[in-house]
Amino acid sequence: MLGLRGSPPGAPPPPGRSSRQHGVRPRGVRPRTIRPRGIRRLLTALAAALSLPLGLTAVNSTPAHAAAVQCGVDYKTNDWGSGFTADLTITNRGTDPIDGWTLSYDYAGNQKLTNGWNGTWSQAGRTVTVKNAAHNAKIAPGAAATAGANFDYSGANAAPTVFAVNGVSCTGAHQPPLAVLTSPAPGAVITAGGTIPMAATAVAADGAGISKVEFYSDTQLLGTDTTSPYTFDYANVPAGDLSLYAKAYDGQGAAAESTPVGVRVTAGPSLVASPAQLGVQQGRTGTFGVKLSTRPAADVTVTVARTAGNTGLTVTSGSTLTFTGANWSTAQQVTVSAAATGTGAATFTATAPGQAKAEVTVTQLAAAGAYDARFLDLYGKITDPAAGYFSPEGIPYHSVETLIVEAPDQGHETTSEAYSYLIWLQAMYGKVTGDWSKFNGAWATMEKYMIPTHADQPTNSFYNASKPATYAPEWDLPSQYPSQLNTNVPVGNDPLAGELKSAYGTDDIYGMHWIQDVDNVYGFGNSPGKCEAGPADQGPSYINTFQRGPQESVWETVTQPTCDSFKYGGKNGYLDLFTGDAAYAKQWKFTNAPDADARAVQAAYWASEWAKEQGKGGEVAANVAKAAKMGDYLRYAMYDKYFKKVGDCVGETACPAGSGKNSSHYLLSWYYAWGGATDASAGWAWRIGSSFSHSGYQNPMAAWALSSYADLKPRSATGQQDWNTSLKRQLEFYRWLQSSEGGIAGGATNSWQGRYAQPPAGTPTFYGMYYDEAPVYHDPPSNQWFGFQAWSMERVAEYYHQTGDSAAKAVLDKWVAWALSKTTVNPDGTYRIPSTLQWSGKPDTWNATTPGANTGLHVTVADYTNDVGVAAAYAKTLSYYAAKSGNTAARTTAKALLDGMWDHHRDALGIAVPETRADYSRFDDPVYVPSGWTGTMPNGDAINGSSTFASIRSFYESDPAWSKVEAYLNGGAAPSFTYHRFWAQADIALALGSYADLFE
Repeated sequence: MLGLRGSPPGAPPPPGRSSRQHGVRPRGVRPRTIRPRGIRRLLTALAAALSLPLGLTAVNSTPAHAAAVQCGVDYKTNDWGSGFTADLTITNRGTDPIDGWTLSYDYAGNQKLTNGWNGTWSQAGRTVTVKNAAHNAKIAPGAAATAGANFDYSGANAAPTVFAVNGVSCTGAHQPPLAVLTSPAPGAVITAGGTIPMAATAVAADGAGISKVEFYSDTQLLGTDTTSPYTFDYANVPAGDLSLYAKAYDGQGAAAESTPVGVRVTAGPSLVASPAQLGVQQGRTGTFGVKLSTRPAADVTVTVARTAGNTGLTVTSGSTLTFTGANWSTAQQVTVSAAATGTGAATFTATAPGQAKAEVTVTQLAAAGAYDARFLDLYGKITDPAAGYFSPEGIPYHSVETLIVEAPDQGHETTSEAYSYLIWLQAMYGKVTGDWSKFNGAWATMEKYMIPTHADQPTNSFYNASKPATYAPEWDLPSQYPSQLNTNVPVGNDPLAGELKSAYGTDDIYGMHWIQDVDNVYGFGNSPGKCEAGPADQGPSYINTFQRGPQESVWETVTQPTCDSFKYGGKNGYLDLFTGDAAYAKQWKFTNAPDADARAVQAAYWASEWAKEQGKGGEVAANVAKAAKMGDYLRYAMYDKYFKKVGDCVGETACPAGSGKNSSHYLLSWYYAWGGATDASAGWAWRIGSSFSHSGYQNPMAAWALSSYADLKPRSATGQQDWNTSLKRQLEFYRWLQSSEGGIAGGATNSWQGRYAQPPAGTPTFYGMYYDEAPVYHDPPSNQWFGFQAWSMERVAEYYHQTGDSAAKAVLDKWVAWALSKTTVNPDGTYRIPSTLQWSGKPDTWNATTPGANTGLHVTVADYTNDVGVAAAYAKTLSYYAAKSGNTAARTTAKALLDGMWDHHRDALGIAVPETRADYSRFDDPVYVPSGWTGTMPNGDAINGSSTFASIRSFYESDPAWSKVEAYLNGGAAPSFTYHRFWAQADIALALGSYADLFE
């Protein structure tokens, strides 16, 4: 992303995006707006929680050969009466690595092992032994390894109390305290200036005792109480949506937050209605409650009536309500009846003199619309302003919680992925309710904040399509950067620029940048239309992270602005950390995540179809046309990074420059990027594709829509034709990468190692591109996450459902059979699906006429999960496949996964499960900075050879959840968090809506 001032553009290093180890996620704290939410699920009872084996007895014997081992073991179960799942976490509390481990313990009853994962399990009598798997054999100091197994039993199921690792006694890791905010009630509404009485209960594990309880509003510490009962009166509350929670500390320094409670504070006396979204099936009734926000001086008469929408919904009781000084805070019920026929939404409005009105959207559903009703219930939670999923601008955060590190490095960042899920969620809302204003609003929000304006990309008119960018090689390690620009390496011609300008009358790119610091936590102030305005800026800020090859994990990144004016960083801003040049020009640069743009197109297709079914296609037509435009520009993801010829491309100078379309592989690569000088007189701009294509990024559904659906036909001369070619190529790609078992392997590259190196002899090829087991990133390997399987196959299943294409069915038949064989649904409805995959062997070289059987390519499941976002995408895949193929097992499993999530994992904010984050030991990981390079972040954090992930993100130390990570870094147990990721909640809601659409 660097270039000589006044010279041809500098080529950006690979912007890259990190793994979604559990899905995409972040969190950092800025007192102004960051809104951390609860990071432990609300347990059903504190007493029940304390019955878990929080303190464990040590084994007496300690063999001399293992004396150096210091360890802790956590043991948790999910019990359904006749069987249970045991999850064990081994924490290395010592200063030396544990290299290979064997865990043993005894049961007191008749528990019998049935199967296990994440290790080799065995049982002799009552003694259970598990030996490490290859991937988790080494446990670094402070890190943890997990293993799990299923058991049958009858009678009592007492937890074991004695554990040993390599023969050494282990104590259970100290559990954090448990806190519950008992007042105010969730959804409470009061008037600004009043007082909220806050109260909490808290208990400690292992007899540690509670030392204090803190009370918070978002990140603002309101007060502290050191004695039970723990209370605080929050006086003079400001108007707005508040997230309140309690944080308990025990005598050993451990701390934990309660589940947050959303409260709405109105500017004056108001009516309060709950829920705000209600589904009522045909011929049935539903109710919502109405109350006042503040005690009235005299009796208040409230009138409730339908004010707009579906006339098949009527108020049958509660149309007139009376509130007094005694009952004002007790909700009175309004009953709405649905006619026996018809569907659609209506607005019901509660009004009263001197009170602000309250509105409820009630949707009449089909008689069998139970899953549509669930969709509306979850949709209401997601869109509740007090829940914390959205910024004041209406931008979806990556997660409600702020302390989270995965692809984004802070929870109140967002991604183009989140925006695309918002568009898809609102499309489904339009289908269920008939209200398309939300879909149009979501597209407008995305266009305003995530597609760079002309002011953000001001010098595209200088772009030279015959010399798109200057070459810079990619390297294996961050320590090999900066990468030197090399003008001697030939680059090809860009065949898209001219026809896109002709079609749309602009040189600017219409695509989303991939990541944004919504609350400007870093302080770059790089808002749309601005360049490094600074920490005082109130708007969302464009940022970028990954820049330095496949081994650069999120823990090794240096976050930078997309518009680098040298205001922060070093003397050349952040540019000379990544690319070497003789001089540096101030510049802008953006990176597109093709999977997100393709998902937005996919959502627009469904919006168009569903709106047309309702006779409302014209309401969404303008934004569907914009989706077609986005798809036109998305073709940049089909090209070799430097527009070199695709196929047998070896040698930086030997691999020839491409011309026309011979530099296109027609797959969706990991990114495309574009940039240029901020100084218009400098006169240069650049564009590139990517070196790698990952199976998890392909979207045949979007390709089909852009090539075959009239409303999404691109304007450009060759766009429709290119997407038709891409559709066929993507389906072949899946077939080429499908293992003997059925799982889909990693991907392919036209540039081995990102520098057109010579691949190992015998490397299979796909249209001349080389098989890459873990394309793009290696820490952890990009082919391991089952979520990529579910995401990608969901798109194939939608395409198959709409077209019946036999090529898609062939891939799905084999994949679904494999996935179902690795899925467990327990008698109580809990479930286990694959999590981490391991690969061996290679595919056959592709032969389009007679594809190989790939008997040498294999996948195994290393461990399992109950992750809700992945389970939702998987359920959606099974639903679309079952609806077209008639596969009963797929439909039954899809329903079981949806029911299992609904019955077992709902909380106040949505649907979520606890996660143990052993990877948070990496907060202290060093960040490579070249010798002699010094600079500062906007908040003054130093960037130098001693920098770590945490040291250049000091804002984390102010995060209310930081104490849990700090305790872990100081030798405690790996912390547990319950995260509410926006994409996951949206995917669950979409899975519910899809199941309703297909089967109800």
